[in-house]
Amino acid sequence: MLYSGRGFRESEIGDIDVIIKDGVYHLFHLILPNHDYIAHATSQDGINWERTRNALFVGDPGSWDDDMLWTMHLVSQGDEYAMYYTGLSQSEKGFYQRIGLATSPDLYQWEKQNHGKFPLEAAGPHYESPEHNVRQWVSFRDPYYVQHEGAEYLLFCARIATGSISRRGCVGVAQIHEDSCELLPPLFIPYVYDDVECPCLFNKDGQFYLLGSIREDVKVHYWHSDNFVGPYQSFSNNVLMPEGNYAARVCEDGEHLLLYAFYVSHAENPELAKRTLPPPKELVVGEDGCLVLKSFWRWRTMICDTLSAEKFPGFVPLLNNPTAEFVREKDEFRLRSVSGYEVQAMPQISENWIWEGEIKKAGVGKCGLVFNCDHKGNGYYISLDLLQGFVQVRSWGSNPDDIYKDYHYENIQTNNFKTNKEQRHRFSLIRYDDYIELSIDGEVKLALVDDKYDGLYMGFYAETAEVILGEGRIFALG
Repeated sequence: MLYSGRGFRESEIGDIDVIIKDGVYHLFHLILPNHDYIAHATSQDGINWERTRNALFVGDPGSWDDDMLWTMHLVSQGDEYAMYYTGLSQSEKGFYQRIGLATSPDLYQWEKQNHGKFPLEAAGPHYESPEHNVRQWVSFRDPYYVQHEGAEYLLFCARIATGSISRRGCVGVAQIHEDSCELLPPLFIPYVYDDVECPCLFNKDGQFYLLGSIREDVKVHYWHSDNFVGPYQSFSNNVLMPEGNYAARVCEDGEHLLLYAFYVSHAENPELAKRTLPPPKELVVGEDGCLVLKSFWRWRTMICDTLSAEKFPGFVPLLNNPTAEFVREKDEFRLRSVSGYEVQAMPQISENWIWEGEIKKAGVGKCGLVFNCDHKGNGYYISLDLLQGFVQVRSWGSNPDDIYKDYHYENIQTNNFKTNKEQRHRFSLIRYDDYIELSIDGEVKLALVDDKYDGLYMGFYAETAEVILGEGRIFALG
C-alpha cells in the first residue's frame, strides 16, 4: 500500500524529504494538520515504507518552536546528519517562521542545536520581516542546504520587501559562517507568485536547476542558470510535475537522481484531500537542456512475470458499437471505429503491472488507453491526442445514485508531449496499488494517485479512427 502516514485522518503526510543511508531509504515528513512532530519512515525499495522512531518534536512551552514544525531538509555532514527545519512560536500565534538545526549520528537520535547562529529569522532590507510586512505573517521557511565552491548556504521560501503584495514570493538565500548566518539578496525572484515553496537546487550536466512548488497551480516548476547566483531563467514550459504533485525534493540514489513529492488527490473540501507519497521519478537532462522525468529504476527489479503480445488474453468489445471492427494479427491489434466509441479490452493479468507498447493512429478521430474497467466500460480512460500532443487521464463511468446525473466524469490530470508526423509513440503505463504513471517515448507525463475504479479489464479505444497497438508486453509486479 502506498504511504500516506495514515492516522486519525485518512492521510496525515505533509512536506517530505528523503535521504539514503547504507542502501536504506529514509523518509522524513510533516504530520498534518497538527504539525507537532516530524515523522520518520524507512524503505528497502523507495516505494513501500514502514514507520519508525519519530525524529523531532515541537519545543517546550516558551521555546521559539513550541507551536509547529514545518518543512525540513536533511544532509550528511561528516560523521553526522543535519536537519534544517522550520519552527513557529505560540507566543507569536505562528505568524513568524524561523529556521532551526538538529543533528543526529544515525538518523534516529536527534538533538536540537538552537544556539548561536540558529534559529535564523527574517530581516530586512531584502526580505519581509516581523518589523516590515503588510500581511501580519512572515514567509521564512522550507530550508534547503547547498554547498558551492567550499561555501555553505541555506535556500528558503521568503518574500521580498517591496512590490505587489500577492507577487512578492522569492527564493531567499543565507550564507552559513562559522559563528553566524548572513542573509544575502534573493537567489531568484519570479515577480509573479505569492510564495515559492520548498525550493530545491542541484547541478546537473553543468547547469544549475532550481525547483519550487507553486500554490497557485499546485505544480512543481523549475528554472535554470549557468551560475549558482543566477540569473535563473525559464523554458517555454517549466512545469516539471503535473498538477497534484507538490513539495518536491531530490535525492541521490547512486548514479540516479530521484525526485520525490507528495500527491494531493482531488476533493471538494481541500482540508479533507488525501495526501499520498507516490514512487519517485528520475531526473535527467534532455538534449535541449530541459529536465525530463523518467520512471524509477527499481520498477524493473519488481517484475515477477512477463506476458508478450501474442500471449495476451482474448479481447472483447465493451460498448458493442456495430460500426467498429477489431483485428488481431499475432502481436499487433487493430481497432477501427467509423462512428462513435468502441473499447477493446482484455483481462488484467495482475493487480500491479506495467504495460508497454506502441500506439499508432490513422484518421482524424480519437484514441486512447483504458484500464481498471468493468464489463460496462466504467474505469480510467487515457485520452491521447497524437496530433496535438495532449494527454489526459479521466475517471469515467456510471453514477446510479443520482438520477439527474447518471454518470461520473472527471479529468484528473493533463500534460503535453512531443508529436511526430507518423502519429506513432511508445508508451509505458504503470498501475501499482492506487498509483498511475504514464510515460510517452520514455518521458513520464502523468503521475497521480486515484482509487475510484478497480475493474479487471485493460485495453484501448477508438472514435472515428483506426488505432494500432504493437510491440506490446505486460509485466506483473510483485
